[in-house]
Order: sequence, then C-alpha cells, then structure tokens
Amino acid sequence: MLRDATVLITGASAGIGAACAEAFAEAGARPILAARRKSKLDELAAQLAAEVQVLDLDVREPAAVEAAIAGLTPAWQAIDVLVNNAGLSRGLGPVWEHTDEQVDTMLDTNVKGLLWVTRAVVPGMLERGRGHVINIGSTAGHGVYAGGVVYSATKHAVGAITQGLKIDLHGTPIRVSTVDPGLTETDFSLVRFDGDAERADSVYATTRPLQPEDVAEAVVWCAARPAHVNIAEVIMMSTAQSSTTLIQRDEA
Repeated sequence: MLRDATVLITGASAGIGAACAEAFAEAGARPILAARRKSKLDELAAQLAAEVQVLDLDVREPAAVEAAIAGLTPAWQAIDVLVNNAGLSRGLGPVWEHTDEQVDTMLDTNVKGLLWVTRAVVPGMLERGRGHVINIGSTAGHGVYAGGVVYSATKHAVGAITQGLKIDLHGTPIRVSTVDPGLTETDFSLVRFDGDAERADSVYATTRPLQPEDVAEAVVWCAARPAHVNIAEVIMMSTAQSSTTLIQRDEA
C-alpha cells in the first residue's frame, strides 16, 4: 500500500517527525523531510534505507512553502501523503503572561504553517485523484490545561481544520486524518522551556510517556488502510495517562 509512495513530513528533524520518516521508509515509502534544521535532516536522511529528499523549510513562511513544493523535481512532486507534524509550544503560564513572540510562534507554526503546507499540496492531490493529509494534533486539542491555553487553542484549531478540510474535499478520493497523542517524550518540553533541560526532563522522569515511535506507528497505520477507509481521528495516550492532565507519576 505504501511502497514507493511519496510522503512529505514537516518538522522531520526530530521527535515524532523523525520517527514518522523512519517508519514510512521501513514501509517502502519515499520520504520528503522538511524542517528548519537542515543539518539534522541530512543526518536522518543518511540513516534511512530509502530514497529521500530534504527540504530546508520554515512552514511559517507561506512564500517559502509555495516555492519549496513548486521546486520539487517531477519525480518528487506527486505527494501521496502529507504529514503535517511541525508544531511546538512556548512557555507555560497564564494566558496574559504570554509574550507576543510566544503567541505568534505558536499560531504561525501550529495553525498557519499547517494551512500553508496544506494549501500548497492538496491541489496536486486533487489533480492526481489520490492523496492523504494526516495532521498531528494533541490531546490538548480535546481539553485545556493550566499554562497551556494558547497551545491548546492551536491544537483545537488543528482538529477544526482537519474536520473542515474533509468537508471541503467531500466527494473526492482524498483522505484526511488527525493523530492526537498525549504526553510524548520528545524535545517538546525542551522547546517550551527555552532549553532548560532539567525542567524538561522532569516532565517525563516520573512516568512512562509515549515514545515518538508509538505515534509514528499510528500515523503509518492510518496511511496504510485501504483507499476506501478514512481514519478520521486517533486519540492516543500512554497507559499512565487518563486525561489531558491526569498522569500517573511515581513517587520521587
């Protein structure tokens, strides 16, 4: 089902994006790795046993997104699967304490970036009569937690965009899915806390969170279903997590 499929993955330099690249490569697909950290992409590409294309891309820049997709060689332009994975959180405090930079970065990456990439890719899918858009959401898109208001709002938006895109594509063969993980051990907290490794590590140290590979497995599973099957939404958490904020933790 996925052999020789061309798969564009944003935010592919680490975490869930990198794990998706590895999982799709193992399934026989041809990943296009997109992110801002090209050196990381080059390292990952060298490790994959697959044909790989690397895009130095900031999804927050609509003109750059359009140019990157349009600039793909003919052999890579027929994107079969788009994984909108690029996303982040900045800060953890009351909504009125978020800086302009923090708010803009989250909205521009998590919402606008997803829209810019989708806008650049979906028309080609419609022309070819096939394709699948898989958005990486979050359990934060199904609830709100203290300090995460803006991030949660962006992930609620991802859910709305996913539903709306499928409605806009009604009557076409294009599939649309969202995979919404809970606590997952990536660089997410390191970015949120501006590189404070000790604080970031504490988020995962006393529990057993999901790993990026767990989420990637779900993403590939969605993409590998028969063409007449559309997995609209996957919500996944580790066994230690029972809601957005209820996480079992070991005693220190």
